[in-house]
Amino acid sequence: MPVPLPRPQALLKGLVTVVLAAAFAAQAVAALRPDVPLLIAATVVSLATEGVLYRWQRGVLSLFAKSHADITVRHVLRDLLLVVALLRLGEQDRETVYAPLVAGLLVFYVLHCAIQAVSVLVRRTRTLPVVTRNIDASALRLSPAPSVLLRRPGHRLLVFGLPATAGLLASAPGDRPVYAAAGIALSLALGLAGLGVLLLRLLPGRRPAGEQEVLDWFDAWLADYRPTVGLYFSGGASSAYQANMWLEPLAGLEGRPVIVLRERFMVQKIAATDIPIVCLPKVSTLMRLEHSTLQVLIHPSNSGKTSQVLRIPTIKHTFVNHGESDKLSSCNPYAKAYDEVWVAGPAARERYALAEVGVEDKDVVETGRPQLDGVLPYAGPPAGARTTVLYAPTWEGWDGNPGNTSVIAAGENLVRALLADPGVRLLYKPHPLTGSVDPRAGAADLRIRELIRAANRERAATGPSDSAALARCAAELDRLTTSAFRAGADTVERMLVQSAPEPGRAAAVARATAAWEEAYWASLPEGEHQIITDARPTLYSCFNVADLLISDVSSVISDFLASEKPYAVANTSGLPEDAFRTAFPTVVAATVLTPDAAGVPDLLETVRHPEHDELAEARAELKLRLLGPAEPSSQERFNDAVRALCGEARDHRARVAERLAAVPGQRTATEVPTAPR
Repeated sequence: MPVPLPRPQALLKGLVTVVLAAAFAAQAVAALRPDVPLLIAATVVSLATEGVLYRWQRGVLSLFAKSHADITVRHVLRDLLLVVALLRLGEQDRETVYAPLVAGLLVFYVLHCAIQAVSVLVRRTRTLPVVTRNIDASALRLSPAPSVLLRRPGHRLLVFGLPATAGLLASAPGDRPVYAAAGIALSLALGLAGLGVLLLRLLPGRRPAGEQEVLDWFDAWLADYRPTVGLYFSGGASSAYQANMWLEPLAGLEGRPVIVLRERFMVQKIAATDIPIVCLPKVSTLMRLEHSTLQVLIHPSNSGKTSQVLRIPTIKHTFVNHGESDKLSSCNPYAKAYDEVWVAGPAARERYALAEVGVEDKDVVETGRPQLDGVLPYAGPPAGARTTVLYAPTWEGWDGNPGNTSVIAAGENLVRALLADPGVRLLYKPHPLTGSVDPRAGAADLRIRELIRAANRERAATGPSDSAALARCAAELDRLTTSAFRAGADTVERMLVQSAPEPGRAAAVARATAAWEEAYWASLPEGEHQIITDARPTLYSCFNVADLLISDVSSVISDFLASEKPYAVANTSGLPEDAFRTAFPTVVAATVLTPDAAGVPDLLETVRHPEHDELAEARAELKLRLLGPAEPSSQERFNDAVRALCGEARDHRARVAERLAAVPGQRTATEVPTAPR
């Protein structure tokens, strides 16, 4: 079996490590001999390599730190070798000349440690128990973050210690300690200035509000805003799309919505919205919601931290999921922990009943998919010379089932077959998590992208229609949705910048988004294939320009059925087609493609000639089963479900207050928050 070759990135890391080690070894040899030219060369190479590490190879720095060879150790060793070289260059009495310089170096390193200790204290004062966005938190004495130079010990030591190192190095050729003295003095001045700046941040009037003050402010904000319904979300950075797809339906609800997060980094992962966002990392802070007017929390995903918020008895919880499909994940046993489970249509209700995971039918509410209200209906065969095909495969999942994603077994065949048709324009939109579990999926995804790029190089596409219009729309959308932060901004500074939005921003964002999408599709060279991995354009925008969808068994096909356009599903499960259709009801109205993609040409002919489409009626029936009726709209049904569950929450609070009032020594009814209607 051949041994796999190391990757270029690994080779580069190894090369940088070897160069740094060799530079230190050469510096040691030069100091002991002594050899001034070698000393200068080795020290310069060592410092340059440090710069490369901090700019491009952070992983190697982490490895050094774990090996107890962090930046402080390396910097001390570098200066120590320079001192040894200087001592050996002169006569024996040179020790007395350089003793003050050694003492100055020691003081500098003491300063470095002091700055690091104070920077930790400053960081703690700026780590608030509540992180907000779209809320005016100026009462918490928010301020810009200290310079990154003062917060990162590696950067600080390299910059502040550079004059001392340079001075020692400059002293070697002419044996002039005055250069070393000047360099060390400058480093000491920089260290003292940095320490002073940080100490000022610890003064009572200069630091943000303390923990209890922040919690009191948060309680007051809850009492003033009086939230009624919230979106609760916890997860990894790549899972933010699961929450973002519910922002628009949440904003369209009656009452006062709020978004509740648990991870600080997630605050910036939530897409543009005017809804107030609060991040409550600690369970004790989360529990303060119990005494608020919040009545319902909507959960688009399950996470380990979901169980913590389910403990709050005054709030009703509903699971809406981030998409519905025939996969087992769409009827997870964890769903029985919620008060209700909201699904799109009758098919999901049946799915839960057949799964027998403990979710009772009375707790299942059909609300439709409000995100799909903007998906355009089928308007006939392709109007132009091109047939736009959207290939949107799902990811490989956690269970290793070969039928989860078509990328590995069928993706390249499907793409080749589509690219072989000169009348096809391909839109390739892979799942954001593709390759996160199975490296084969990631490798196949890269090969597919290269196939598309190669096809574009061979295809003579016309120029963009109006790229200037797209640039104008993008600039306006970015102005409305993007907050400008300094490179070193921390969460407190971001809270200061992302205060309460201006009135009318949400409507302006909606208009700007629609304008950008229109300009984006108009700007593309005619017939050019597209690889779409950014947040914009959205999947639903791709639905509206596509004539055909090819996907896997996932929520993508359920959502696409809102358009009633033709769709195909790749069967990589190993099941015969009849068994595949039986096992996955969402495939009933689909064209089933084998991994070799042999059926693609016939599928394209059917799309171009609807008179041969025998699945149109089946798609209409399946849409009704999956998504429910068209009237009333999904947003209206979603509103009705929220209103009903809020009513149950208010009734529950009233009963609890009545029982508590009858028990001596317990909270009275007036202590239970009155929820707004």
